[in-house]
Amino acid sequence: MNRTEMPTRRRLFRNWSGHVHAHPHTFVRPSSAGELSDVVQAAANAGQRLRTVGAGHSFTPVAAGDDVMVNLDHLSGIIAVDEANQRVRFHAGTRLRDIPALLAPFGLALANQGDVNPQALAGAISTSTHGTGIGFTGFAGTVTGLSLMGPDGTVRRLSAANDPEVFDLARVSLGVLGVMTEIELQCVPSFDLIAEEVVTDVNELLADLEPRMRAADHFEFYWFPHTATALTKTNTRVGLGEIGPGHLAEVGVRNRILNLLDKEVVENGALRLAVELGSAVPSLVPRINRIAQSAVSDRMYRAPGHDVFVTPRRVRFNEMEYAVPLASGAEVIREIRSTIESRGWTISFPIEVRSAAADDVPLSTAYGRETMYIAVHRFVKEDFAEYFRVVELICRRHGGRPHWGKIHSLGASELRELYPRFDDFCALRNQVDPQAMFGNRFTDSLFGLGS
Repeated sequence: MNRTEMPTRRRLFRNWSGHVHAHPHTFVRPSSAGELSDVVQAAANAGQRLRTVGAGHSFTPVAAGDDVMVNLDHLSGIIAVDEANQRVRFHAGTRLRDIPALLAPFGLALANQGDVNPQALAGAISTSTHGTGIGFTGFAGTVTGLSLMGPDGTVRRLSAANDPEVFDLARVSLGVLGVMTEIELQCVPSFDLIAEEVVTDVNELLADLEPRMRAADHFEFYWFPHTATALTKTNTRVGLGEIGPGHLAEVGVRNRILNLLDKEVVENGALRLAVELGSAVPSLVPRINRIAQSAVSDRMYRAPGHDVFVTPRRVRFNEMEYAVPLASGAEVIREIRSTIESRGWTISFPIEVRSAAADDVPLSTAYGRETMYIAVHRFVKEDFAEYFRVVELICRRHGGRPHWGKIHSLGASELRELYPRFDDFCALRNQVDPQAMFGNRFTDSLFGLGS
């Protein structure tokens, strides 16, 4: 088979939760930019559509394709390091979980991370993935350059200095402007985090939520519905070898095995037991949640930043997350809490709440405003439709924007109202990919065809 021929055996694709599936007739992992170019050109010449997929960690069909699906796992690693400016250029298929070890020899780290790390870098950026911390943007806000392969297989190298208008819009693109092949990120010196995990009264927390978020480097919390308390996580950044401030001065670096044990056994093992039992006997969920919450204790420890940010997720679920204005977040959570109780729902998974700085990325969920992220989940064995539908209505009343990689029901007309530069993005898409080959039915619903 020559390099431009396509295999024809259809392959089953499922996303991480199992909710999304597709049967592309071609699934390839090119090992060079040249092979990728051949695949793209062959698809374009055959009138086929192409989607790029990494870990399949999106809960929407954003990466699913019926024609050609491309995985960039063999195009990973560091390309170049600008040590003076702390900028690092990566192959787009690099998995987030591999980046800490790649950056370690240079004494660098990602500025921030979310709580999971199997995703490909291109996927995390393209869906506006974020961590937490009101002083930090999502991944896309740290992008200083990228390379984009178009339908003809050629690559455009983009930055604020080179083709700035396309670069600006391409930082979050859901893969519909072409295939990202390289990504340059602004990194920071390596750092530790001192983690403080404290159980607190949920009413007191909501009354003081925005000040708490502003006072911390990184703040998030988890609340189990049907309970009166929440687990808050406050992370303080400390340079390597530096002593923590104030009451954190004596906190030592925690043994990585103990840290892993807590995350795997306590967080994943206990959660699996709770949701499995709750799925089998829904009436027990409130009692199970109260037991689970009462079993959580306060703790404090220090570890490398990426070890604190990331928690392995072994229990599979479906998720919806909305980005609401920071000042509206506490009221949204109160409304969700009241709705759960008034409708008599039994919700076994905790609600997760984070924050992020405003950024200038046109399709970022935090574009132009400080943002609070509110995520709701259902165990994979449970129906999420009604819960997510009603929570979505609550978030939308407060101007919420849906996470691009998580379940929502919005289409182009609604999204246009949420993003001031939405039409600019659609115009660029029509210019660089007039046949919309880098798309699928889901992205058509988001951006239309010829809109």
